[in-house]
Amino acid sequence: MKDPHRLLGATLVSCALAAAGVGSGPAYAVENQLWISAPYETVLPAADADGSARARTLAVQVSRDVAEDRVPAGRLTVDVSEIASFARVSWPANCVPESQGKAVCDFPGMPAGTESVPAATFELRALPGADVSAAGYVRYSAAAGEATSHPGETRVGVGNGPDLGLSQADNQRDLRPGSETSVRATLSNSGNRTAQRTLLWLDASYGLRFQERHTNCEYREHDTGTSALCVLDEAVAPGQRYALNTGLGVGRKALYERFDHSVQPYSDEALEEARGEWTWTRGTGSDLDLRPVATAAATDPDIDPQDNYRTVILDARNTADLKLTGSRVSGAAGDTVTARVTVHNRGPAWVASLGAGAAVATVKFRAPRGPRS
Repeated sequence: MKDPHRLLGATLVSCALAAAGVGSGPAYAVENQLWISAPYETVLPAADADGSARARTLAVQVSRDVAEDRVPAGRLTVDVSEIASFARVSWPANCVPESQGKAVCDFPGMPAGTESVPAATFELRALPGADVSAAGYVRYSAAAGEATSHPGETRVGVGNGPDLGLSQADNQRDLRPGSETSVRATLSNSGNRTAQRTLLWLDASYGLRFQERHTNCEYREHDTGTSALCVLDEAVAPGQRYALNTGLGVGRKALYERFDHSVQPYSDEALEEARGEWTWTRGTGSDLDLRPVATAAATDPDIDPQDNYRTVILDARNTADLKLTGSRVSGAAGDTVTARVTVHNRGPAWVASLGAGAAVATVKFRAPRGPRS
């Protein structure tokens, strides 16, 4: 089970790195810099006995640091030579394959105000007989006019197993305290093995509540909300998709809320790891079941967990009333004094830092000018 706080920390580091690369002036004045955005890693399901294999899609974008200037149309070079021995590539119309496992893809220009453009979307499939230990990198570079990119890469491997994933539900705005809502997602298996059971983790922030506490779920209250661990007994075969609907109540204290959920193939070890040392209480309502929306060895690991975790933002139409209380201090020249300030929330909504870099409150402090010596 992925730790959401660890994920948020990784996001914060990424944001800091991105900010460090931003400069001022026209785009071409910032070292003619382009950036390549591509999946960090993907795992190709191994081919079936008949030689057929499920495809993985790699979508690559090109962006630039400064959006005030125009960047002309450019070319993305894709090098697949490292994976040619175990994967087959299907190129889109804007890509022209060249020798030595490379292709050149045309991408459009970026007018002023445009930060990124799609450069190439292509498919990969494992070749029949590909070894599940095979791995290599797809490598990228881009150029447009005088602007060039740092190299990018995607690690590609081959594996056998289920590949559970969750669709991204829409964020919700202007919810009324006291109302009800739901988060609807689709759980799918794009691997090549059946997940006999699924472990589902849910987390609703403090201003939200689960409308029903299901008997096949365990619940834990914590400082920023409520978490649930659910064991779903429906087998999810390759190509199957199921609807997953979570009903939520919007509490009187709701303001800036979030709902997180993730899935993975069930195992006793995974459940115990997710429970940790906390105390969980089993629900008493009806079972939480998956409902099929399309049909196309039980403990196999998920071969590509990058789409197992999703976050949904839910904002309520509410207010919080923050009050700042200061203090009086005194001292002689050269003394060190401590001034204490208190931030108090008079409600009705609660506020918390639920996202990377999201401050609960910002306090500005200005020290008085001391006597001139």
